Amino acid sequence: MAKPEYVKLEGTPRETSKKANRELRAAKRVPAVLYGPEVQENTHFSIDELALEKILSRAQTKVQELTIDGKVYKTLLKRTEFDPVTDRPIHADFYVLSDRHKVTLRVPIGIRGTARGVVEGGGRLFQPMKFLRIRVLPENIVAEFEVDVTPLQIGQSFHVSDLELDGIIPLDSLNRTIVTIRPPKGQLLKDVIEGEDGDDAEGTEDSSEETSEK
Repeated sequence: MAKPEYVKLEGTPRETSKKANRELRAAKRVPAVLYGPEVQENTHFSIDELALEKILSRAQTKVQELTIDGKVYKTLLKRTEFDPVTDRPIHADFYVLSDRHKVTLRVPIGIRGTARGVVEGGGRLFQPMKFLRIRVLPENIVAEFEVDVTPLQIGQSFHVSDLELDGIIPLDSLNRTIVTIRPPKGQLLKDVIEGEDGDDAEGTEDSSEETSEK
């Protein structure tokens, strides 16, 4: 499991009128709000548009150390609104993390290695599940789940239940398949298995002949 990246951001308090928001956007600043279970009153602020765009990729697995008026908050970017015409960000919601409250995240699943079934048998890797929804305390946030497919043969799969989930509550079924190795194109799994059984039988016969000659 990969630990989350920490990103430093600067916010500036703002007014909440429509006119003020238009002026902020014209100055390439995005209106935003800060909220959370232990935040007594939502804080309205603005953030540099370019700085926001830099964290949009995998934003839920990057912890933002957001400074507003000298106070630092550990946050997650939970929601971003975009202009339907220009696709520029026009509003952002930042959630303040609390050591006592779990958060729900959608974490990407990365593939590592090359499966034996692909290298040795010409199989095809298929990944039907690219994200896992989880619920965790902030101390257990992960940026990515890593799956090593190296030992997988044709017909074998890696499931959610095979992940290391200490301190993590998966919200998707443990039986869901993350990755599987399919037979080569045009072949059925039973044909691959029967072919392997035939090779084993042939090898056994040859061995017995060699033994009888000794």
